[in-house]
Amino acid sequence: MSTEPYIYLAGKVPVLVSIPHVATHVPGNIRERFTEPARMLPDTDWHVERLYAFARQLGVHMIVATHSRYVVDLNRSKDNASLYPGKFTTGLCPLMLFDGTSVYRQGEEPDAEEIEQRVLQYWQPYHDKLQSVLDTLREKHGKIILFDAHSIRSQVSMLFEGVLPDLNIGTADGASADAGLSERLVAQAKRSRYSVAYNGRFKGGYITRHYGNPAQGVHAVQLELAQKHYMAEDYPFTYDEIKARELQPVLHGLLSYLIKKVS
Repeated sequence: MSTEPYIYLAGKVPVLVSIPHVATHVPGNIRERFTEPARMLPDTDWHVERLYAFARQLGVHMIVATHSRYVVDLNRSKDNASLYPGKFTTGLCPLMLFDGTSVYRQGEEPDAEEIEQRVLQYWQPYHDKLQSVLDTLREKHGKIILFDAHSIRSQVSMLFEGVLPDLNIGTADGASADAGLSERLVAQAKRSRYSVAYNGRFKGGYITRHYGNPAQGVHAVQLELAQKHYMAEDYPFTYDEIKARELQPVLHGLLSYLIKKVS
């Protein structure tokens, strides 16, 4: 595992795929304070970089986090503002798992100084690189896509009722991407056998909302996948090659459409 906050893979087309929640590395001085359930890292976007490995052949740029979201959540703002006011959501340095279990043993939670240090050490470099790549691509191409790739268990009662749709496309209620582009992307997704939601429970996190600026040529889209379609949702969270091979052509089609729209 890289000790740097991210791995960046340069591409050729004006599309950047961001994968902020896939990492499992937790520094020892943090992990030793975790509860036993937290040490299993259950809320990780498991194997997303493997699922999207095909995208490198399409020429996209890719930035992948190297440290767990429990160290610092790259898809939250530095001021820890809630993404969904009034609803349960985890914070910048999460204190609870998605099921409400504590991340830290009692009395060993990070204080304000430690959180600030984590932001400086892990959060800021990722976002500095993300911004730098976007700026370079926009200067060269004019119109670009930021595709934020995520996954989650299909049933998380503290976050949403019932079973999550399979493909959850978010554009911050239309603010982060051109309406026509988004509608056609959703239509493309609906041609698959998977269920689709558009700006439903998952509208896009900080990355989508902060960087998406259609008026300036930057279109940001988040895709939240139900994990049951490419992996085992329970420990040890095994990758399912057969299911993944069924899902990947759909993801390939979505990314290919976005590449076509900006190339």
